[in-house]
Amino acid sequence: MENFDRNKLVYTQEGLTLDGISIGKIIEKFNTPLYLYSEKTLEHNLNHYIEDSKAAGIDALICFALKSNSNKSLLQLLAKRGAGADIVSAGELIRALAAGIPANKIVFSGVGKMKKEIELALKKDIYSFNVESIEELSLINQLAEKQGKIARIAFRLNPKVHAETHKHISTGFKTHKFGVLAQDIIDAAKVESYWTHCKLVGLSIHIGSQLVSLDATEQAIINLCDCASQIDLPLEFLDVGGGLGVNYEKKPSKVAPSVLSYMELVQKTVTENYAHKVKVVFEPGRRIIASVGFFITSVIRSKTSDDCNFLIVDGGMNDFVRPSLYDAYHEIYPSYESEDTVLMDIVGPICETADCFGQGRSLPKLGPGDFVAIADTGAYGYTMSSNYNLRVRPAELLITNNGEVQRINKEEILEDIL
Repeated sequence: MENFDRNKLVYTQEGLTLDGISIGKIIEKFNTPLYLYSEKTLEHNLNHYIEDSKAAGIDALICFALKSNSNKSLLQLLAKRGAGADIVSAGELIRALAAGIPANKIVFSGVGKMKKEIELALKKDIYSFNVESIEELSLINQLAEKQGKIARIAFRLNPKVHAETHKHISTGFKTHKFGVLAQDIIDAAKVESYWTHCKLVGLSIHIGSQLVSLDATEQAIINLCDCASQIDLPLEFLDVGGGLGVNYEKKPSKVAPSVLSYMELVQKTVTENYAHKVKVVFEPGRRIIASVGFFITSVIRSKTSDDCNFLIVDGGMNDFVRPSLYDAYHEIYPSYESEDTVLMDIVGPICETADCFGQGRSLPKLGPGDFVAIADTGAYGYTMSSNYNLRVRPAELLITNNGEVQRINKEEILEDIL
């Protein structure tokens, strides 16, 4: 357990604890599987973005990416601390507003914004539409005219860079569906018919998720500034997207850049490449919320097949899909410590070989009554869960700053889905 983060998880006589609370006692009251979040960690992670942007001299708007985690209670905590929202659907817009995030702190991204979604966002007077095609711009202009509104527009630039990340979450090259090429943006900015009820106020980029190198990010921001410089009017803001990675494996060789070093790079690159003073919009999701959450799943039984050892748990890939979808690695902590360990594959009950949370992990000889905690599951955990195999989705719980355990999303029951 040399990579054990004792600021969050601690083994005591009561077994594994989070923020001083026994996880074993929590699951005596609540059914597993479940998601367990830490308010202390959420506050700490958001404060890093706010304080480090100030330290770097940036006039920043931090728009949390709801696609990473859209739990209303967690969003309310972020809203109280000044966060905005990056949304990609009408549902996320409604959820953000309901959580208390002001409309003037909401940016709307996504290549497939539908007419009804655009109409709703116009009605709510959001901060900006991150426009991803000329056709989308034309539709927004038409719909804004019908409402007598002026829509705030930020083209999403496709900077044609390759991000060092999984191919399914890389979004910044011309072969990807996202964004508009620079020359098309420059040309469209000059077409008066597009701007009768739209106003170009910014440019944005987002080149991918789980970024652990800033080389492509720096080049993308340079390209963003170059495009902005070729537009005839000064812009209010540049949106540099999100995607800053998380060190899931807790290995020194895979440490993601610090938030401060990232902020300093953004400030330096924007200042050196764009002549006008601008606000900078950030769209973090994973970096803020991943380490906030743990997926807790109880042991059903163990099973041996020749030299293969399986630990079968009650959580499945429908509850937490990242390992099966992306071959993603997550640290897995047993309910108690022991020097007597065995290499185990931790698998769920879903009828898929891909239903595996970790292979060859060194764990004590766990059995019924024990559990494991899968770390860094606050991002793309519950939000990507499903009812596959007609399984109910788990509860979400929050350990508050004052040590209370609150249920912030109830466990589904079969009647909910049948």
